[in-house]
Amino acid sequence: MKEIYDNYALNASKMVTRSYSTSFHSGVQCLDKSIRNDVHSIYGFVRLADEIVDSFHGYDQASLLDEFKKNTFAALDHGISLNPILNSFQAAVNKYEIDHELIHQFLHSMEMDLNSLEYTQAKYEEYILGSAEVVGLMCLKIFVYGDEAEYQRLKPFAMKLGSAFQKINFLRDMNADYYELGRIYFPGIDVHNMTPEDKQQIEAEIHDEFREAFIGIQQLPKSSRFGVYVSYVYYSKLLRKIKRKTMQELISSRIRIPNNTKWFLFAKSYVRNSMNML
Repeated sequence: MKEIYDNYALNASKMVTRSYSTSFHSGVQCLDKSIRNDVHSIYGFVRLADEIVDSFHGYDQASLLDEFKKNTFAALDHGISLNPILNSFQAAVNKYEIDHELIHQFLHSMEMDLNSLEYTQAKYEEYILGSAEVVGLMCLKIFVYGDEAEYQRLKPFAMKLGSAFQKINFLRDMNADYYELGRIYFPGIDVHNMTPEDKQQIEAEIHDEFREAFIGIQQLPKSSRFGVYVSYVYYSKLLRKIKRKTMQELISSRIRIPNNTKWFLFAKSYVRNSMNML
C-alpha cells in the first residue's frame, strides 16, 4: 500500500508550506486542485534545503547539504525516498519531467549560502538564478501541465517574476541576513552606507521585472493564474511598503504585511480575476 506512504509524504510537504509561509500557503490554495499538491511538493523541497543553510547552525551544514543533494538525486532515480519530503518532490519532478539542471542550479545557490561571499554582479545574478528563478521554472512546468512548448514560451516571464520576488526578499530580510547570517547579496553595497539612490535603483529593477512578469501572468492557464496573481499582488504591496522605508528602517527590522491587509488584497485579487480584469 505505497499509496498510504505517498499521502503521508505529501501531507508532510503541505505541513512544511503551512508552517513556514502562511502567505505562500494561501497562494497555493488559490491554485486549481489538480496542481496544488505538486506545488506543495516543490516548496517542501526548497524550504528543507533552505533550512539546512539558514537554520542548522552548530551542525556540519556542508555535509548535511551534500547528503541532502545525494538523497535528492537518488530519489529521482529510484522513484522513491524514505525522506517523505524528497518522496513527494521526486513524484512531482518525475510526473512533469522537470529538468534536473534546474535542481542542480538551485542546490548550487544553497551551497553559495554556506560561504561568506562578496557578491559581484555576476555572482549576484548567479545566486538569483538558482535560488529563485529556477524555482519559478519548476512551478511553471506544473502550471502548464508539462507542456514543453508552453513552458518555453512563458519561461522568460517566470524568471522575471522569480527574480523580482527574490530582490524584494533581499530588501525585506536585510536585518536578518546581515546581522544573523552575515550576508549581503547586493553587489558593491555596504549596508551601513547604502544611499537612497542605491535603494531606488534596486526598486526600479524590481518594478521593471514586475512589469514584464505581469505579461506572463496574464497568459497562464486559469488553473494557476489566480494563485500566481495573488502572490504578485502581495509582493507588489510589500514593495510599495519598502519604498516608503529608509535604509536604516530596513536594516533595523523586517517589513511585514498585516493579516487584515493580506485578506483585503486577496479579496481584491479574487474580484479582478473573476471579472477577467487582469
